[in-house]
Amino acid sequence: MKTCPRCDSSLDDEARYCVECGAPQTEDAADELDEYVQRQAQQVAAESEGGAAADDDDGGSGFVPTENLTDREQLWRRGCYVLGYGTIVVALTFVPRPGAFPLILGGIAILPPIRRLTAEPLGSPLKREVMVGLYAAFALLGAALLLAL
Repeated sequence: MKTCPRCDSSLDDEARYCVECGAPQTEDAADELDEYVQRQAQQVAAESEGGAAADDDDGGSGFVPTENLTDREQLWRRGCYVLGYGTIVVALTFVPRPGAFPLILGGIAILPPIRRLTAEPLGSPLKREVMVGLYAAFALLGAALLLAL
């Protein structure tokens, strides 16, 4: 019986991979794993290149690395984060009041990851204009409730 050099767990003599940590135990297994990882990396790269052109901000496929975005898209994304988290923080200071909850929802709606999360059930991500509209509606409703009550 041999042991894994990575995690020191007991292995069968014929084991190609460790049952505990998954480390390859033979040169053939290491080469096979390396080829698999290379194929997966190429597939992910091909999918992200094809999906990045589908939408202005972060594509229909999900995550697009920041270095693939234009300066304008990066500025838009940063602004959405600042506006969203800023609105949430301000709304949290008013939590007992009823106007705080629409403000929190508005802050959440403008955050860029929400577009990716809505893409799954809707079939495609919501456009920027829709997200800004949701933010504006919730923010106006929350501000009106804060002033009225």
